[in-house]
Amino acid sequence: MSGTGEITDFDSLRRAMAENGEEPEGPARNARAEQLLAEAEKLNVPLAVIEALGHQLKVYNYSSEKAKMFVPFARLLRMWDERPEDFDAYETHSLHWVFKWMSAGMLDQPHIPLASIEKWLGEMEHRYRLAGHSERAVRSAEFSVAAHVGDEARAERAYRAWLAADRDAMADCHACELHGQGWWQAELGRDAEALELWRPVLEGEFTCAHEPHTVLASSLAPLLRLGRLDEARAHHLRGFRLVRAMESMRGAYADHVEFCALTGNEARGLELLAQRPAYFTDDGHPRSRLEFMTVVALLMDRLTALGLGDQRVPGPADRPWTARELAAHARGQALALAARFDERNGTGHVGARARARMAQEPLVERLPLGVRTAARPASVAMPAPVAAHPREDAGPPPDLPALLAEARRLSDTLRPNATDAWAAVSRAAEGVELTPLVRAEIADHRAMDLGPEGIALFERAAELYGQAGDPGEALAARARGAYVRALAGEVRPAVAAVAELYERILALYAEDGTGVRQTAAVLMSRARILMRRAHEAQDAVRGAALADAEAAAREVLALVDGRTGNDVRLVARVAEGQAMLAELAALAGDAEGAAELFARASETFVGAGLPWFAVEYEARLAGLAHQLGDIAGAERALRAALEHGGPYLEAPGRAQLHLQLAEVVGGRGLAEEAAEHALEAAHWADEAGDGRTLGAWARHQLGGFLLRQGRFAEAAEVLESALPDLSAETHGDGMVVQTQWWLGDCLSELGEHRAAAERRLQAAETARHWPDQHDHATLAHLAAESLGHADLLTEADQAYARAGALWGELGNVHGLVRSLRARAWLALRTEGGTDTARELMADAVRECAAALDGPAGADEEARRRLTAELGHTHRQFGDLLARSAAEDAEDDSIRAVLEDALSHVTDAVTVFAALGDAATDSRTGAELAAGWLEADLGRTAQAAARARAVLAVYGGPEAACGDDPAAQERRAEAGQLLQVATEQEPG
Repeated sequence: MSGTGEITDFDSLRRAMAENGEEPEGPARNARAEQLLAEAEKLNVPLAVIEALGHQLKVYNYSSEKAKMFVPFARLLRMWDERPEDFDAYETHSLHWVFKWMSAGMLDQPHIPLASIEKWLGEMEHRYRLAGHSERAVRSAEFSVAAHVGDEARAERAYRAWLAADRDAMADCHACELHGQGWWQAELGRDAEALELWRPVLEGEFTCAHEPHTVLASSLAPLLRLGRLDEARAHHLRGFRLVRAMESMRGAYADHVEFCALTGNEARGLELLAQRPAYFTDDGHPRSRLEFMTVVALLMDRLTALGLGDQRVPGPADRPWTARELAAHARGQALALAARFDERNGTGHVGARARARMAQEPLVERLPLGVRTAARPASVAMPAPVAAHPREDAGPPPDLPALLAEARRLSDTLRPNATDAWAAVSRAAEGVELTPLVRAEIADHRAMDLGPEGIALFERAAELYGQAGDPGEALAARARGAYVRALAGEVRPAVAAVAELYERILALYAEDGTGVRQTAAVLMSRARILMRRAHEAQDAVRGAALADAEAAAREVLALVDGRTGNDVRLVARVAEGQAMLAELAALAGDAEGAAELFARASETFVGAGLPWFAVEYEARLAGLAHQLGDIAGAERALRAALEHGGPYLEAPGRAQLHLQLAEVVGGRGLAEEAAEHALEAAHWADEAGDGRTLGAWARHQLGGFLLRQGRFAEAAEVLESALPDLSAETHGDGMVVQTQWWLGDCLSELGEHRAAAERRLQAAETARHWPDQHDHATLAHLAAESLGHADLLTEADQAYARAGALWGELGNVHGLVRSLRARAWLALRTEGGTDTARELMADAVRECAAALDGPAGADEEARRRLTAELGHTHRQFGDLLARSAAEDAEDDSIRAVLEDALSHVTDAVTVFAALGDAATDSRTGAELAAGWLEADLGRTAQAAARARAVLAVYGGPEAACGDDPAAQERRAEAGQLLQVATEQEPG
């Protein structure tokens, strides 16, 4: 832990307290504050003790040990009453500010009598009045007391008085006040009003140490109740990221656990509990412990209701827990704590709220979050399919004839749940004497359901069809069995078997011994088998295999052409035959022909009322359209596949389609819709058990689309959850690097610069081994930026040097020059680094000049870009020199540095002027910088002339600059410079 150096004086004490204030919340930071108080008392400086006590109060307040606040505050108050002159202005303000913490702290401790709290409110009001403060903070504290005990009338009066009183230095910050006001509206059932009050905090207009953290948490349930699910998801991802590392925010953390329990994200709720084991037992803040144990009970009850009561779950560390056991324990703890509060308050309000919270039912069956969590256990994955013969009454099941009729209807119309209907027939037929035909149908559909394990059952079905006097259906059953053998890899035996069946069915059909349906079934099975052979054929025999398969498909089409009538089975044969020809065209390299035939097959299925059969071919069509550059066609096909698949799409297929559609619409710049599809893809991949493969890909895409929308916290959560599952072997090192790159960008935007640097360095290390080193150079440069922002100056300089070397090897002068400039600015931040900074900036100027004189300068566009780079380098050189002029240096020394700076800025003006109108804003910016330097050197006339020149460029001081922000900025600054120069002119 930092701040462990010796405390020798007041300054070293203050440094140690500042360092301790930057440490993570928790007992370790609190213990250090206690040590620092002991050190302060040795200094024999009253203000040192006062500041150390204030520091101790602050770290206690922002921890789980809030109950410890009262002792140091009592001591501070006594010191104030005895010797107020020992307090400086800041500590005087802090003492009165902490009165509010004491009020809330007392309310949160059930052992403190309500009468003592009311007395304290009076004391606070008295002292605020003596100090000349508004009553706003006092009324806010009174509101908190009234709302806590359930006195709604008093709470409303205090609430109105709170809002009516003037804001002054003692009022809570805007963000905290809005949180409290919105919380009250939500308590009264006014969710929309609460969210409107919270809007400025959620949008970042008002922030503080604990906001928007608590507003994001408090908004979750209202958003769910209002059905604003996308916002609820976003607030969970943003908010949990903020509270995860803050020990003092157990109440907000509880809101996130509650959110998981109410949205079908029980597995994530368990992950949250596992991350904070101390929250089960920390007793320094009973009120937040009550809130936490309440939602633990809610989550455990939810798991128990789902049949998972015996599942092992994270809980207090003293023993292992099942969900059922933890539910009882948490409920007992919550109700016991609530009872203590109610006994203190003389009401039943706290207990009633706790019971109501524990009794909540889920508000959403399942809200996908996009982050990686364990899939729901099988017992709660999805509702069971609708019964084959749905009934609304609770009477006895239908008889066997009704089930049989329904199963046949579903089979004849090719409904997706026909197999389930035949399974119902099979169950109902146990112990019943059946005709051979019915037994054949049951065996046939059972075989279809079993796949390779049902081959023998197809033979049994054929025998039974024969006994029933249907030789055509017997041959069709055997043909189906042959096709299943081909699917199992036995292609050659399947070809031989189906050849005999083919000859027999044609002969039988020619003798009118069977119908078109049975004959088409055998011919289609043969065509399917020959398609398998074509796919597996070696190049030497590929042509013959393709020809055989095409002939077989066309034979099916010729047989059923004009004979389909209203028989959807025969229409389906037509569509499948067209799809086979499409597949063969694709194998032959005819992408356009294949796309046309797949489209025709899909249309045939949809036209026959069988849209779910079109999905496979629409997916193929999408791939071909993409291959042909028809992005709009690919998008249409993917949307159609999702629409036509409806509820019948299995999870893996649904995930694939959503992921492909995300890529297509994302490529069109529709990041918001693309993110929605990537989110669905991640959800369905998890449901399919493919979370570590397809799900990781989807999360990678989702994170990128969220980043593109500027939703950095959400993107970071998603990308961080994707990274553990991404591997170079499965996903390719390019995806791993891109994910780390995007995550680094997110972390940089969030101000987490050290973490951003780590991600960028990891990505750079992988890219180091790639043949093309451009990504390596870019990542090294970005890592250097992050290291610099994290104040790791030595490491940043090393990373910039590495990037510069790479840019040089790549011949990228712009990258090299920018790395040199960045190193110069870093050097200026180090002690004694001014000379190094000058040298690096001079190197940057030389590199630009050399490039302009070299081969790159021969190309007009390249020359313009290099010229602009030279102008920016001169401008930055001047700015750097101006900033390096030490305030305590000799006047002559400062003047020399400023003259040098002016020279470089003037060079920048000249360089930019050579670029004409395209560089107007850059030129005028440099002109103004030169003007300020002229003013600093006492050359007011020259400064004024430069200001007037800039105003002339933009039409004079009164000209309208439209919506051009650069022009408005330049005119405003020129006006300021002109005013300063005019005022400084000698009388």
